Amino acid sequence: RHYAHIDCPGHADYIKNMITGAAQMDGAILLVDGSQGPQHQTKEHILLARQVGVERMVLFINKVDVSDPELLELVVMETAEHLEAQGYKGTPVVMGSALKALRNPAEDGECIRKLIAAMDTHFPDPKRDYDAPFMMPLEGVHTIPGRGTVVTGRIERGVLPLNATVEIIGLNDDDAKPRQVVVTGIQMFHKDQKEARAGENCGLLLRGVGRDEVVRGQVLIAPGSVESHTKAKAKIFVIPKDEGGRHTPIFAGYKPQFFFGTTDVTGSLVDLGGLKMVAPGDNAEVSLELMKPVGMEPGSRFALREGSKTVGAGVILSVE
Repeated sequence: RHYAHIDCPGHADYIKNMITGAAQMDGAILLVDGSQGPQHQTKEHILLARQVGVERMVLFINKVDVSDPELLELVVMETAEHLEAQGYKGTPVVMGSALKALRNPAEDGECIRKLIAAMDTHFPDPKRDYDAPFMMPLEGVHTIPGRGTVVTGRIERGVLPLNATVEIIGLNDDDAKPRQVVVTGIQMFHKDQKEARAGENCGLLLRGVGRDEVVRGQVLIAPGSVESHTKAKAKIFVIPKDEGGRHTPIFAGYKPQFFFGTTDVTGSLVDLGGLKMVAPGDNAEVSLELMKPVGMEPGSRFALREGSKTVGAGVILSVE
């Protein structure tokens, strides 16, 4: 299983990148400061989690040792209302002090044990697609002296055996053909493996690939299974002002940053599906055009950002 904690308040940009970029988590822990209650970005993070398909959450109320006991119940009720508004009903609630648990696990670590138990019971076992063609977005690129270039990431689907041939797509010239390379090494947790499967984080050693010939945001795929595109039709949702999004409507020609998993590329909304504008809080079917080709297909999810602010989320309907 793959989890992330949604920290509130704080770490907003990191969490937005994690939810809208890294994408597909099996569950999330919503962490709320019991002495402060849910903050402005709490609703935004819950909304983003729903937009990218996080199905289950566990609520952890932290700092109960320095919180007003009479207000804790209100904190839980208010946060639960935000969760239920986005369809997260029946969310387990665990209360405790993470700091005290860290300092004295034997006596104060019961809240963490309850949190793990809640995750085990509330989060379903993930379903991995082992039969589909292999795909892995690249999160990191490293050079190992004496061996070569290693790329890291989480496999979205398929199974990759050792010495298999893969293609590198995305963020290249429009007329450039996908480059085929051989995976000569697979490693997880510093141990060599004979294959890598969907859902696993791994490092892959690529034969004959220089450090500057592959970049974060590209995608490794089974040869011919996915193509790079600059144009597509998509359905988007524009986050409203009261949830940390835009204050003004979007018009045709709008140029945000598009985040497809680990890929960050500038693009524009060339058509709004016949609408003159899309107001914050609305959904719309749009046509988009990216400055660089991106490995995408129908069903691919993305986020729209303006600098450090996430202003929308979307899913690809068709590619051109």
